[in-house]
Amino acid sequence: MTSDLELPDGVVVVRIDRPGRRNAIDSATAQRLHDELIAFDEDPGARVAVLTGDEAAFCAGADLVDLPRLRPSGPLGPTRLQLSKPVVAAIEGWCVAGGIELAAFCDLRVAGRSARFGCLERRWGVPLIDGGTYRLPRIVGLGRALDWILTGREVPATEAEAAGFVTRLVDDGTALAAAVELAASIAEAPWTCVVHDRASVYEGLGLELEEGLANEDRHGQAVIAAPDFAEGVARFGASQADRAARGER
Repeated sequence: MTSDLELPDGVVVVRIDRPGRRNAIDSATAQRLHDELIAFDEDPGARVAVLTGDEAAFCAGADLVDLPRLRPSGPLGPTRLQLSKPVVAAIEGWCVAGGIELAAFCDLRVAGRSARFGCLERRWGVPLIDGGTYRLPRIVGLGRALDWILTGREVPATEAEAAGFVTRLVDDGTALAAAVELAASIAEAPWTCVVHDRASVYEGLGLELEEGLANEDRHGQAVIAAPDFAEGVARFGASQADRAARGER
């Protein structure tokens, strides 16, 4: 992963930045990640964050030598936050124990082909406490989640992709660049619609059908009332007229 990557407008990168410990998170790092992601969420110029480690590891979980304290926002820092904007994980190497929970906290996950996943904390009697038991079943399904959680086995990137945990599987060393490109494509989209559709998905989890549809309608009506909806419709009309003028269907 390159460290001098030029960032598109609206995209920020948050690094775990403990390479000597496979990016295992201690108390100070947990606080910093919390603060940086809150700052991202509150920054009107930032639209999508990319959370990353380094070439050797995304995150090996909590540093058992200096355990992060139990905090309302999650021991690893941000894992119990409800951010209003998307976060993309850029994963190389180890993404295990609390690291897989931190990746599950993100909306999307881009991983190098040699990345390795797993709830390896099973071996040491350390519980999942950063959202893994809630998020993993919703991402990969109950059966796969229980397999990963109960066995604590190592999961290769190809399996994680097939299970739907990895959103994009890319060549080793390119996960950060690919994640930034993905983040930029999201950041460039009409923003009111992005944030409302995202919120509608998360808020709809667990709702009964009627409640879920009502929630979706509420968000949809907010988008339709926003100025950029009319602008988007106008752009669509102009593009259709241009295609018609060129004889295209």
